[in-house]
Amino acid sequence: MHGEYKVPGGKLVVVDLDVEGGALRDVRVAGDFFLEPDEAIEAIDAALEGAPANTDTVGLAARIDAALPQSTVMLGLTSEGVAVAVRRALAHATEWSDYDWQLIHEAPQPPALHMALDEVITTEVAQGRRPPTLRVWEWASPAVIIGSFQSLRNEVDPVGADRHGVTVVRRVSGGGAMFVEPGNTITYSLSVPDALVSGLSFADSYAYLDDWVLGALGDMGIKAWYQPLNDIATDAGKIAGAAQKRMVGGSGAVLHHVTMSYDIDADKMLDVLRIGKEKMSDKGTKSAKKRVDPLRRQTGLPREVVIDNMIDSFRNRYGLTRGVVTPDEMARAEELVRTKFGTEEWTARVP
Repeated sequence: MHGEYKVPGGKLVVVDLDVEGGALRDVRVAGDFFLEPDEAIEAIDAALEGAPANTDTVGLAARIDAALPQSTVMLGLTSEGVAVAVRRALAHATEWSDYDWQLIHEAPQPPALHMALDEVITTEVAQGRRPPTLRVWEWASPAVIIGSFQSLRNEVDPVGADRHGVTVVRRVSGGGAMFVEPGNTITYSLSVPDALVSGLSFADSYAYLDDWVLGALGDMGIKAWYQPLNDIATDAGKIAGAAQKRMVGGSGAVLHHVTMSYDIDADKMLDVLRIGKEKMSDKGTKSAKKRVDPLRRQTGLPREVVIDNMIDSFRNRYGLTRGVVTPDEMARAEELVRTKFGTEEWTARVP
């Protein structure tokens, strides 16, 4: 069995192993990390040898920590990262490069249709009728997208929304509210097979699926990092928020979507969103304006160039061919708008 895992902000860990009699055998850990002293790698292999195959990530990491020499120094590597690679090997997880990725980047769409397209496309991936897909959104109108479990009245000021012509929609994933305007945000979705995140915890899958965009930002001179559970941040502040939904049916799939601030109008956002004092305190900031930092100021690049650079970065890493929303997918998405995402029943399902 073979498993790979790139430690967030670190290096690639590769594990090859067999399972005999319900235990790990012939465990071999490798990767492009840095590790001292030399014998530490042998200690890691020995710690994993004979471990019950059903040992969870925490248990595997504990075995490694207990076996490492006191002088051990790890750079780009963690015991948890090795443990995750083991779990991915046991789960027969796939890798990014195992797939023929498809890009969808089409004309601006109404907010409710974007919600529906996410569900339809990810369902198609789950059923094996569509390859893993990166979809870059273009917005036809300003919107607030609230999380699946958020209270509508607690999150949105209806007077402010009406004043600015903002449409309120509810997505299928959890997380917080996002304020978007055409040209001022960069939003994308990843619709991926369950196998890509096999062996990862729900939390670990966020960092794993965000890693490519951290590299893309780095290529543009922005040092960014994953900030648990679902934020992307820089020294200047938060620049993006992610959310996920697991889709059942077929082999299963994961929807992972991210909204990045390019040039946020913070005053308008505060007029539309109700951002409580507790949330602001939790984020460690005094002003909502400091919570979302525009990419425009950090890159100095037009929004279209930032998007093109991100797409090129993904393509260079994993390959990417141009695709479209099929007529059947669009018809199903439009029906979902009519019956679900465009209805008051869905939007106000948590009043």
